[in-house]
Amino acid sequence: MFPEYAPFDTAIRSALESLLAGMDSNQKAWLSGYLAAGGGETVSAPATTGAELTVLFGTESGNAEALADRSVKQARKRGLRARMVNMADISPVDLAKTNHLLVIVSTWGDGEPPESAAAFHKQFMTEDLTLAGVKFSVCALGDTSYEKFCQTGKEIDERLAALGGERIAPRQDCDVDFEEAFGAWLEKSLYALMPGASAVVAAVPVGTATVEYGKKHPFPAELLDVVMLNGKGSTKETLHLEFSLVGSGLSYEPGDALAVVPVNAPDVVGEILKAAKLGGDETVNIKDGGDKPLAEALREDFDITALSRNVLNKLAAAADSTKLRDLLADESKDRLKAYIDGRQIVDALHDFAPDGLPAATLSGLFRKLPPRLYSIASSPLAHPDEVHLTVSAVRYLSHGRTRKGVCSTYLADLLKSGDRVPVFVQPNKNFRLPADGDAPIIMVGPGTGIAPFRAFVEHRAAIGASGRNWLFMGDQHYLYDFLYQLEWQDHLKSGALARLDVAFSRDQPEKIYVQHRLLEHGAEVFAWLEQGAHFYVCGDAARMAGDVHEALISIAAKHGGKSRQAAEEYVGSLKSSKRYHRDVY
Repeated sequence: MFPEYAPFDTAIRSALESLLAGMDSNQKAWLSGYLAAGGGETVSAPATTGAELTVLFGTESGNAEALADRSVKQARKRGLRARMVNMADISPVDLAKTNHLLVIVSTWGDGEPPESAAAFHKQFMTEDLTLAGVKFSVCALGDTSYEKFCQTGKEIDERLAALGGERIAPRQDCDVDFEEAFGAWLEKSLYALMPGASAVVAAVPVGTATVEYGKKHPFPAELLDVVMLNGKGSTKETLHLEFSLVGSGLSYEPGDALAVVPVNAPDVVGEILKAAKLGGDETVNIKDGGDKPLAEALREDFDITALSRNVLNKLAAAADSTKLRDLLADESKDRLKAYIDGRQIVDALHDFAPDGLPAATLSGLFRKLPPRLYSIASSPLAHPDEVHLTVSAVRYLSHGRTRKGVCSTYLADLLKSGDRVPVFVQPNKNFRLPADGDAPIIMVGPGTGIAPFRAFVEHRAAIGASGRNWLFMGDQHYLYDFLYQLEWQDHLKSGALARLDVAFSRDQPEKIYVQHRLLEHGAEVFAWLEQGAHFYVCGDAARMAGDVHEALISIAAKHGGKSRQAAEEYVGSLKSSKRYHRDVY
């Protein structure tokens, strides 16, 4: 339980492990806070040393930035002079000036660096540097459901070592449930920098602690209202949901996301139990949650759908399947990728464990059920003590089975007004309105990508910003899928929205998308950019975001009289000057 560097002898270590084994998660949390406060006594902070620490982060959704902030605070409590730096704001050559370096970086999409860290990553992986004398450690954030899990962190870790850096603690690869792994990495890294130093916090009087809602303690928000945004005849199911934040202490800004903690649908739980040949009343142990019936754990605690190499590796060991081991041994990975594509864990159980699995073995296949992030669709000024979401219910057929999105159908099928949903706010500082209220903005958001732009327009109207707002939105059909149509029309009448251009792809023989509308109005788009406009994109990363990016380059080339290379550099300058923002998924 305790790492080898913990300052306890064998007897004390054994006694502590025995004591903690009998505690539940609430008792451990209380004891942790009590001991950190010196058992009710104030502990003075250590004197700051000359040691300097740079905590470098690259973030997509804000997790890496939040962990970097926590790292800096912990380092300062131990006497280090620590600062946090965004990869977007530093050059690789500056790393040679650091004494100690901790890197926290996420991986996005198919092994790509975060949007804000892409330029740094490209330069760092190719530039000739000497980092001899730099002590470092890397914490990589990722998602095991992707083939290139933690790829960016792995690349940076290897590159730091190749350039002469001294690795003071092994790289930590974190899945979506990263709290425990991150905590262990940070402790190990800080201990390596300052052996013997202990964390210091202010005293907290016993019995006065209150719950601070956030990721560790999601707020049970009441669902106030649910509205279907699509008309009859639509093939889509897009919901507008309104939640109360009264009593939560949570706050947000336009551009932030709301994390929703879902549960798995009863029919999906039933399919897993049937495939494993179990009844559901078997008892399993949940980390930090004690013992509970298997069916309840499958519903509340585990990700029972996302199929990945990591899950298949565990299943191969559990089911002793030659067929599965052969699939995993394929060096090209093409067969494995083809198998995983469109399938879920239930398929693998049928294919490779036809005789079923014991309850404990089954539960060992799964990771913790992660929260889902949704772009917030409201301004706190327009809707005090509320937060709104725009969610499309995901349902599809794949490999002969009906599939559905875990969280989107939880919201669509299992909830009604008055129910409470665990939520917390996930800040996104890379997707903010310009500080200058006079600056024009161009927003591109097809489908549910419209969500943050509803918040943007509401917010700018509420604060009386004079900057012009231009919205490009798209969906399938004008009659059925014009999301928030009446609101946009009201904003046009009031002047809060200067322009609205729409692209309904299925209303004519040829499909028209938002990138086509951008190109049609390319001259005016370029003129707005030359006048200082900020450019925002929200929605699908697989195709739309890339198509919009290409359209932007084409616009700069055609209407700016630039070569392809110069146009790419122009668009790159929009990014570096923080006028090109993307929230894609």
